[in-house]
Amino acid sequence: MEVTTTTSARPPRTPYDGSSTPFTIGLRPLDLRRWTEPDEQLAGELSEKRRLFGPYADEIFMEAPDTRAGQQECLDLLSDYLPREHGEIYRRAGDVMHVAGHSVELADMTMPPLLRAGFLVQDDLVLMRRRENGWQIAAAHLSFPSSWSLKEKFGRPMEEVHAAVPGFQAGTRNATLVNRIFDGLHPDQPAERFNWSINWRHALFHPQSAKLPVEPSSTTVAADEAIVRVERQTLRKLPVSGDIVFTIRIYLDPIRAFATHPAGADLAERLARQLDALTDAQVNYKGLAEKRDELVSCLRGGMFSGNRDENGAA
Repeated sequence: MEVTTTTSARPPRTPYDGSSTPFTIGLRPLDLRRWTEPDEQLAGELSEKRRLFGPYADEIFMEAPDTRAGQQECLDLLSDYLPREHGEIYRRAGDVMHVAGHSVELADMTMPPLLRAGFLVQDDLVLMRRRENGWQIAAAHLSFPSSWSLKEKFGRPMEEVHAAVPGFQAGTRNATLVNRIFDGLHPDQPAERFNWSINWRHALFHPQSAKLPVEPSSTTVAADEAIVRVERQTLRKLPVSGDIVFTIRIYLDPIRAFATHPAGADLAERLARQLDALTDAQVNYKGLAEKRDELVSCLRGGMFSGNRDENGAA
């Protein structure tokens, strides 16, 4: 099943326009009313989560045995939040949540709480816990990974999780800051950040066990077929367990769709600038060693020149 993305006047999230700097922490305060942002893709993406869970259950869900209380705390918060803030979409009847043609049994004890929670929302849910050697992935419902493997990252401290990310390796300032931010996060002060990468096929489920300088799927795909993969990430510390819920929402923006957006030329140029500014290590991490120049040329090649942003600028 392929889940399509909207091609409305402007993509909903565009950190590649320069509003977020790649390879920085870039956390911003989050209004809790915007913890999740369901949209017209909700029904399809919930169906995709359930479809993927059949063949990939052991890749999508993992848990440490001591995390059930934290998982339940996350489920309880979501179960209260969703019908309150998105009551036009979510309807709770006793212990059953109805959403977009799906029903989730909130009290189904045969299913771990975080697994139930993940079937309520488009976001993936990762539960972070402070251990002796730092913050670790302690439980996760990860249906839509962006070029990483839950099995390989599970239970490892953040320095190891980020070992391949330029500027975030153990001993770097960013690695130290991540742990400090997690330690100091307050339950009433959640945060969000954005990230983006380039994909060469339209798929939410994009696991990969290692970062390669050349993304294998890119070699036979033209630059104008590229898809910008946007991640909206939120961090919320749970008040009772002290665990952190890390949410990841995926948006897929085909660059060809820029041609139909009023701001298409502006978005194309801003993305080209972001790509130009990447260091060699960053280019390799994003799998663009052979495609960066071709993609930049495509973005500046004139296919979006007829579009202007809302201020009339190209």
